Amino acid sequence: MNTLPQIPLPFFYAVSAVLGLFIGSFLNVVIRRLPRMIETAWRQDCRDFLDIAPATEPDPEPYNLIRPGSSCPQCDHRITALENIPVLSYLLLRGRCAGCNIRISFRYPLVEILTALLTVFVALKFGVSAQTLFACLFTWALISLTFIDIDHQLLPDNITLPCLWLGMLCNYFGVFTDLYSSMMGAVAGYGIFWLVYHCFKLITGKEGMGLGDLKLLAMLGAWTGWQALVSIVFLSSLLGSLVGLYLVFFRRRPRSAPISFGPYLALAGWLSLVWGLNLFDYVFLPGEKVI
Repeated sequence: MNTLPQIPLPFFYAVSAVLGLFIGSFLNVVIRRLPRMIETAWRQDCRDFLDIAPATEPDPEPYNLIRPGSSCPQCDHRITALENIPVLSYLLLRGRCAGCNIRISFRYPLVEILTALLTVFVALKFGVSAQTLFACLFTWALISLTFIDIDHQLLPDNITLPCLWLGMLCNYFGVFTDLYSSMMGAVAGYGIFWLVYHCFKLITGKEGMGLGDLKLLAMLGAWTGWQALVSIVFLSSLLGSLVGLYLVFFRRRPRSAPISFGPYLALAGWLSLVWGLNLFDYVFLPGEKVI
């Protein structure tokens, strides 16, 4: 992959860190608002399908990723620009709302710091190149999907499907793999979990996973190629099983309680693309160099 015009690396890494912080702040908005936007759209679709007239009330204020501006859910205090600086504002406010002094969740700066760290790691891994640009987009999408799935056990099509097509588009130009491997990765990724989903449902009469997991694995296959699916499925299943056992035996969580599988898929997919973890190379191509 040819690199882009030369940029001083310390400056490049510093810009990557700052950009990661601000992108992380935006991802907090996506994580909080997108599920509610989807629920509102679902309700409207149901009303349209059932031909139910909407209640006669004033048009609600627009609610999307931009409007209304951020505010405290407790006292409705509007967050000013100075109160919205990633991490720094949280520290200056001592983790509390400037309006009502209620405690602000630590997850907001956590997402910002995580996004910055992973963005810098991507920059260190790929340097000043097109791979860095696409890998950052991939990383930011997976962070959003991970926290949304943790909160709502939902993997929005609004993120997975556009990212699936973006993965095949960038691999059309051979950014991470060839187009054939990308297309087969998407098909095989969906097909693997489709078989698991229907076999489990046929045997137990229950749904063992959500359809969003199928689309997420298809997305990961489109970015990494079909060869990485072995690693992704194995590692995500291993992590999910270990966490599930911990929750059951140490946190007394009911065995029947559903567990979000998306975060483990996201982590395994990210490691396969960025870290270069690929069990296929170890098992089937032991003599080849593994990046």
